[in-house]
Amino acid sequence: MQAPQTAPVPGITGSLPDGSVVDVELSADADGIRRVRAVTPFSPDTPRGPGWLDLGGHLLLPPAAEPHAHLDKALSWSELSPPSGDLADAITSWRAGSVALDEHSFRTRALQATSSMLRNGITAVRTHADVLPHEDPLRAVRVLTEIRDHLRGLMDIQVAVLASPLAPTAHIEAALDAGVDLVGGAPHIADDPLLELTRLLDLAEARGIGADLHVDEFLDGDHLTIEAFADRVADWPEDRVRTAGHCCRLDTLATDDLQRVARALARARVSVVALPVTNLYLQGRHGPSAGRRGITPIDVLRDHGVRVVGGADNIRDPFNPVGRADHLETAALLITAAHQNPHTAMEMVTSEARAVLGLEPAGPVVGARGDLVAIRGNDLTEVIATAPADRVVIVNGAPVARTETTSWTSFPVPPVSSPAELSPAGVHPAGMSAPGRSPVGLER
Repeated sequence: MQAPQTAPVPGITGSLPDGSVVDVELSADADGIRRVRAVTPFSPDTPRGPGWLDLGGHLLLPPAAEPHAHLDKALSWSELSPPSGDLADAITSWRAGSVALDEHSFRTRALQATSSMLRNGITAVRTHADVLPHEDPLRAVRVLTEIRDHLRGLMDIQVAVLASPLAPTAHIEAALDAGVDLVGGAPHIADDPLLELTRLLDLAEARGIGADLHVDEFLDGDHLTIEAFADRVADWPEDRVRTAGHCCRLDTLATDDLQRVARALARARVSVVALPVTNLYLQGRHGPSAGRRGITPIDVLRDHGVRVVGGADNIRDPFNPVGRADHLETAALLITAAHQNPHTAMEMVTSEARAVLGLEPAGPVVGARGDLVAIRGNDLTEVIATAPADRVVIVNGAPVARTETTSWTSFPVPPVSSPAELSPAGVHPAGMSAPGRSPVGLER
């Protein structure tokens, strides 16, 4: 691996998803923000100044954003050893196990998770922070707001207080006083979901801040909070956050009901976050909807004008024992489990996810912020399918993470054919690769 290059670069050479090889020129604006000044076709004769970053063999993509994380829970599976189960089981395991977790545990795991995210190309995160059932209920809030401030300039982190229906209002107020960015919660698990929704949105309105709620995270039931959420926030200022995560119940609504809800969400400008990995794990285990995917109906919502993005939710905790802090994992699941095409799936975890977080456009587009992710690969589908570790992450025009891997295999290379053995058209015999090339085709 070459020595780390951490100073801002004047430009980058790499490939776009359409296959074109380009030079991306960067320059700083008056505020010191480095932006894309030009994107031009690559020419070997074009002079490039010192520090130019040659990333041939890499796709240049917008940076990823994680719109729904739980950094306080991340990587706690091995500490808590929870049983496998549904959402209620996971909540019970977390409430019982989190009592023993101190600030050091929260800080260590959250920093490990954010480090992995950055290395993989996630430069923005919205995380929920629990009000904990403990004599010190705000220790997760303190740690995550501290990490948010510590990583400012490297990662954009937003913190939403996650208040269960059991959390006293005074504790939520204290979390807001401690500096969280948004009000969050899960009204659908309350005894009176609409009353809980009102409590949370009253707090958000009193503070003039947005809300990012866990909404209707179930498949079978006789209540629905998403419409009441949309109705309540429809008249909020246009730039105030109003986000609904999960929305699993929409997957089992009758067609007419679903279309009515979709229209309400579009009118109210509520963004929806689909969370395939956790919903696939927790939902559809039993009841009338056993076997259902549990993923919100992305296409119907998008067809009605609702912004829908993809998130990973949980990383190796009681709510999901797997997860690798990689937006390509989410993109792959959006393709296989939610039937999105590769380009849409990638947009849902990059540019669209950034928009839900209220961040300006970034990536290899003229005028965009000079934040990019370069991933080794030939095309977008290959990159999503193989999720190469080989990546370079650029923030404000400067490399902040680079991973390079080396591999070898003893797979035999077919012998070189003599010219006489080739057909007149130069085609090699059946099953034979071009001379000197492995038929595996994956070595780099």
